[in-house]
Amino acid sequence: MTQLLEKVLTKVYKLPPEKQDAIAAVILEELEAEQRWDKAFAESQDKLAQLARKVRADIKAGRIKKMGIKD
Repeated sequence: MTQLLEKVLTKVYKLPPEKQDAIAAVILEELEAEQRWDKAFAESQDKLAQLARKVRADIKAGRIKKMGIKD
């Protein structure tokens, strides 16, 4: 466990149970959201690679038209 996490948990342990539960709920929600993001990102890699190949092929074939967007 990191020193920062240990410091935070020491402070959380001193709080009333209802506040501990509220903090725990926020942490669990964040962890679950991170897991969902990781899963979605991992599952999208093949689709993103396929899309990138299509865009490269479209550029090579001249099917891409400049839209006048400036850098």
